[in-house]
Amino acid sequence: MRFGKLAFLTTLTLSGVLPMPVRVAAQNVSSKISAFDAPGASSAAGSFDGTFPKSINETGAITGHYVDGNTLYHGFLRNREGDFITLDAPGEGTSVGFRFGTLPNNIAISSSITINDGGSITGSYIDSKQLTHGFLRTPAGAFSTVDAPGAGAVAAAGYGTFPRSINDRGAITGHYTDAHGVIHGFLRGPVGEFTAFDAPGTSSAAAFGYGTFPESINDAGAIAGHYTDAHGLIHGFVRSPGGKVTTFDAPGASTVAAFGYGILPHSINNAGAIAGHYIDAHGLTHGFVRSPGGTLTAFDAPGAGATAASGYGTFPESINNAGVITGHYTDTGGLIHGFIRSP
Repeated sequence: MRFGKLAFLTTLTLSGVLPMPVRVAAQNVSSKISAFDAPGASSAAGSFDGTFPKSINETGAITGHYVDGNTLYHGFLRNREGDFITLDAPGEGTSVGFRFGTLPNNIAISSSITINDGGSITGSYIDSKQLTHGFLRTPAGAFSTVDAPGAGAVAAAGYGTFPRSINDRGAITGHYTDAHGVIHGFLRGPVGEFTAFDAPGTSSAAAFGYGTFPESINDAGAIAGHYTDAHGLIHGFVRSPGGKVTTFDAPGASTVAAFGYGILPHSINNAGAIAGHYIDAHGLTHGFVRSPGGTLTAFDAPGAGATAASGYGTFPESINNAGVITGHYTDTGGLIHGFIRSP
C-alpha cells in the first residue's frame, strides 16, 4: 500500500461549521474557520437540527440545507459575502418531518458537486404527495423539475429522481428508481436530454442498495460511481463521455456481500482521476485515488483507526483538478478529523 504526502486540517463536524479556504504548505497548515447559521434555522439544543453546508464552488458560493424550528427542510445559497437565499422548490411539501422540503443534494457521505462554478444548483425535493423529484435552479433563480423518464411515481422512500452532481456545462448525473423498484443511473444533458444507463453486471433486484449509482461528473462528461452486482458485491465504474462504462475494484477489496462493503468512488476531476474509499477483506476502510490511466493507489491517513467497524478508517470525499484530495478519517478513539492529501 503506497502512501502520499498528507497535510491535515482537523475540522469540527458539528452542523453549521464550514472550513474556509486553506493554504497548504509542505510542513505548515494555516486556516481560518468561520461559523454561520442560515436565517430561520432551528436553534433548539439537542435537536441535531440546524445548518448543513454541502457544496462550495470556485467563487466561494455555498449550498446546502437547513432545518427550521418546525423540522421542515429548506435549501439555501450563501454567497461569498455571506448573504443568504432560501431555496424552496415550487410544489414541495410543507408538512413537518425530515422527509419533506428541498434538499440540495450531496447528502451525508456524498462528495457530489451540487453547485457549479456558474451558480447552477441541482438537488431533489419531496412534493405534497410525498413524491421525490430532482430540480435544477439557474443562477437567475428559476426552478425546473428534473424527472427522469421512467422514474416511478411512488410515494415511498427511495423512489423518484435523485440528481447527484452537475458540471460547469450544466450536465447532471444521478440515479432514479423505476416503477418496479429498480435503480438506474442517468445523464441529463445541458439542454435537458436524458440518457439512462446501467453498469455492466448490475443487479436488477428491486432492493435497497442494489442498482447503478453515479456520484460525480466532470466537465468533459465522464461519470464515476458504483454499482451492486447480483451477488450483492459493490464495484466502482467510470463512464466515458462517449458512453463506454469501465468497471474496477480495489486490490484487496472485500468480496463479502454486505451493505457498504466493496469500493465506493465519490469524485472525479477534469483529468479523470477518481477518489473514494473501499473496505478490505478484514473489514478495514481505506482511501484510494485512481489515476486517469487506471492505476489505483490506496492510502490511509496517519492516525486513522485500524478498526473493522462501520465509520472507522479513511474516507476521501472530493478531488480537485490539481489532484488535491479532501475528506475525513476516524481515529482510534472514534473521533472524526478532516484531512487534505497533496497530489
